[in-house]
Amino acid sequence: MLPLADTQFVEATWIMVAKSIVIFAVIFGILPVLTVVERKLIGRFQHRYGPNRVGPFGILQPLADVGKLISKESFRPENAVSTLFILGPLLPVLSGVLALAIIPWGDVQMGVGFYGIDVPIGILYFFAVGSIAFYGLLLGGWSSGSKYSLLGAMRSAAQLISYEVSMGLALLGVIMMSGTLSLVSIVNSQGSIWFVIPQFVGFGIFLLAGFAETNRTPFDMPEADAELVQGFMTEYGGMRFGSFLLVEYMEILVVSAIAAAMFLGGWMGPGPSFLDPIWMLLKTLALVMLFIWVRATLPRLRYDQLMTLGWKVLLPLATLNVLVTAVLVATT
Repeated sequence: MLPLADTQFVEATWIMVAKSIVIFAVIFGILPVLTVVERKLIGRFQHRYGPNRVGPFGILQPLADVGKLISKESFRPENAVSTLFILGPLLPVLSGVLALAIIPWGDVQMGVGFYGIDVPIGILYFFAVGSIAFYGLLLGGWSSGSKYSLLGAMRSAAQLISYEVSMGLALLGVIMMSGTLSLVSIVNSQGSIWFVIPQFVGFGIFLLAGFAETNRTPFDMPEADAELVQGFMTEYGGMRFGSFLLVEYMEILVVSAIAAAMFLGGWMGPGPSFLDPIWMLLKTLALVMLFIWVRATLPRLRYDQLMTLGWKVLLPLATLNVLVTAVLVATT
């Protein structure tokens, strides 16, 4: 029997293994569907067709993409650092998988927690495992032996560090209001009001920082295919290239799920308790649709605009939000 942090109950090892399998099966089942949905939606947003050739309405396009990537040669440049070049795509995948463990899909029901683990330092755990992906992008770009890849890696390092500070400060207001770092406890503390209402500034900052952390338009400077070919991924091919794309969608899901748990009441919604995971999934997918909408709408920023927004706008605004929240929490 294994104790689960501060949940005040124990679960059998087989239950934890079963939960892990279910969570990963659902998430990895959603990821390929998201690729088709995104391409379809962006096509409609931009008045053109999305995938419509492979399978009914193009829904089998992910299978064609995977088959194409698997069949491609796993190329490595002669001047690449082979060990680090191979390690580059693995670290972001590891980061995304570890982050899925703390997503709360529901409360404890019949002695089973509807989450992987509930650790008392849940938010710190999220930032700790998220930083692993940073090393993967940096190592992958530097070890490729390409100037395009190196420039993409440098941009990635500057961008992730800049916006991670604002992202952490955006969540600090919620942490002060709930008095805990556990995601499960934070969701439970939103029984009377969702934190998106008193913390609407923090919610907006978190989403903007989330766009940058996931390298999504208009913050996709580390890739910047129009000027850096494909940025830190330029020299990768086959499934190593596919791993970076997989991680991008996984990170979008993780960031959206964290935002749903921290600001939108997590699994809370009308109806019986067995609907809790459905509500959490719907809120997460709604935020994922926002990521797609923004990508289809906004152009890429210049690099100086990206840094200016991060350090001169989001960081002071997030700091001010924390100070105001601290005053209100201390005086009420």
